Amino acid sequence: MSPVRETDSAQEKLRQRLNDFGRRREPIFFMIDFDLQNFEIYPLDALPDNLRFQMPDRTDGKPPLRTHPARNRTYHYRAVDFTTYRKAFDRVIEEIRRGNTYLLNLTFPSTLITDLTLEEIYASADAKFKLLCKERFVCFTPERFVEIHDDRIYTYPMKGTIDATIPGAEAKILADTKEMAEHVMVVDLLRNDLSRVASGVRVDRFRYIDTIKAGERELLQVSSKISGDLPAGWQDRLGDLMLSLLPAGSITGTPKKRTTEIIKAIEPCKRGYFTGIFGIFDGHSLDSAVMIRFIEQTKQGLRYKSGGGITIDSDVQSEYNELQEKIYVPFL
Repeated sequence: MSPVRETDSAQEKLRQRLNDFGRRREPIFFMIDFDLQNFEIYPLDALPDNLRFQMPDRTDGKPPLRTHPARNRTYHYRAVDFTTYRKAFDRVIEEIRRGNTYLLNLTFPSTLITDLTLEEIYASADAKFKLLCKERFVCFTPERFVEIHDDRIYTYPMKGTIDATIPGAEAKILADTKEMAEHVMVVDLLRNDLSRVASGVRVDRFRYIDTIKAGERELLQVSSKISGDLPAGWQDRLGDLMLSLLPAGSITGTPKKRTTEIIKAIEPCKRGYFTGIFGIFDGHSLDSAVMIRFIEQTKQGLRYKSGGGITIDSDVQSEYNELQEKIYVPFL
């Protein structure tokens, strides 16, 4: 018999807790880190004081935060230097040439310098999904992970970003062959992921444009919509379902297992809750988000984590620029 690893025991505990809440149909908030080693689950009527969230049609029910206006406040950042980024990028390309991965989401932390607090950033963000863990991190993400209602599961992978002010931006991003290849790979990966838990999986919409507020700028983001049918009573196996889908394919790559191993070997620090997920289960349906657009409080100050997908056709300078373009503080 194989020994039980610490990794296995953490994931099994997560699985059992989610299954228990699901069987009882008990409404909960949950957040799960990228490595599936740390998680927090709370009944919706017993959220801790240090946690705030907003989702479409859902909030934590707490009074609004009292903060100073964030508009016209300043920030700047120090991104990873290009030489360091290029070394990591070249290692990814080598793994692709060896056939170990075909798409890998490479991320780095940048130092964020601002007098804004995490609470002020949270209060000012205009995002579909927001999460604040006081004195730990804030997330204002546009990307839904999975949504479940009426025994049907939906996912909305996002791959392909461009500044909306670029002339012909929408046509340009949709015609970009590298971005097209990356998006196709992610859609194929998430179709396979949903097929683990659902039947009748199909792509409902392919490569449509979302507009995202990025501080004073707007970004265009290419998305797709995929769905499938879940068996009645899926709530009883809520933990099994979620662990079959994690980590999120859009922020790992393909093939997922090997690509995740490469990410952990190449990236300079653990992701933690960055690129993990958070969401709510109300006893009957579920909604959740991928934790991108993520600012973390550390002993050295604030860190903004960002990155992008690397394929064999990627250009190192363009990918380095994209990492920086995704660094913004909302409503400044």
